[in-house]
Amino acid sequence: MINVGIAGATGMVGRTFLQVMEERHFPVDQLYLFASSRSKGTSIMFNGKEYMVEELNEDSFDKPMDIVLFSAGGDLSKKYAPIAKEKGIVVVDNSSAWRMEDWVPLIVPEVNSDAISEHQGIIANPNCSTIQSVIPLKPLYDRYGINRVVFSTYQSVSGSGIAGLEDLEKGLSTTYNNLYPHPIAYNVLPHIDSFLENGYTKEEMKMIDETRKILDDQNMRITATAVRVPVKYGHAVSASIELETAFELDEIFTLFKETDGIKVLDDLDNNIYPMPILAEGKDKVYVGRIRRDFSIDNGLNIWIVADNSRKGAATNTVQIAELLLNK
Repeated sequence: MINVGIAGATGMVGRTFLQVMEERHFPVDQLYLFASSRSKGTSIMFNGKEYMVEELNEDSFDKPMDIVLFSAGGDLSKKYAPIAKEKGIVVVDNSSAWRMEDWVPLIVPEVNSDAISEHQGIIANPNCSTIQSVIPLKPLYDRYGINRVVFSTYQSVSGSGIAGLEDLEKGLSTTYNNLYPHPIAYNVLPHIDSFLENGYTKEEMKMIDETRKILDDQNMRITATAVRVPVKYGHAVSASIELETAFELDEIFTLFKETDGIKVLDDLDNNIYPMPILAEGKDKVYVGRIRRDFSIDNGLNIWIVADNSRKGAATNTVQIAELLLNK
């Protein structure tokens, strides 16, 4: 049993942390919940016991915690994670604040669990779309090698938190956009996060840079287009992959079926393929529409779907904490 803290406990991902920990019977002794001053005093149930939310501040980490799970935003992670680290608490951070620091391991347990041994007090949880993409990429990379990947994402509004859900729900009955630059209801936006000088968005560059780091291949050629779609939960990714060596399709199906964390849904005769509505509330990464890309040598197309709030965020974070326990 260990003592656990959650920073950002009242947010969508923070509450999902607690739900996943309950489901997976994570061995919690003492639990400490932190959020902004607005949420101070909020009551949250966990394992049949009521916990009061405290304000997150510099003194929060004086409490006897072994691990703290952060989902409080990048700025707060940058401010408070080093304080927790100095107190001997291991931080597992869900924001983008630490992902590309050389000394911070970026972990997807099914892909690079061994890298957790390199941690120096802070461990990063990858971007939601990156997590679900690298799980099927890893076995392909190990067996065939990968020359190039083209990602096209179809990301739900819950990836923007409660404000994104509000834009969609209110927009269904009226013209409304508060968070997004344009209405998301009955629309798609090829715009997630801010644009950079190179014409890509930060979200697209996250997928490129994080995939290279997780697969430990800085020379892999990757491009991405990230799109917000009017779906509440569940991200989808179309991946066009150029493998280094030849393959047979039946080998690919077998490989995915044998890979931890993947469920293959690919029965075209019965219109069975991955969809966000099937992935919602689940922890598997669903892979389907597995087919050759005839436009290039050794080309493969796959369609990848996962619940962004669970495997794309909370579940992966809790799995990292489980790795720490096992180590």
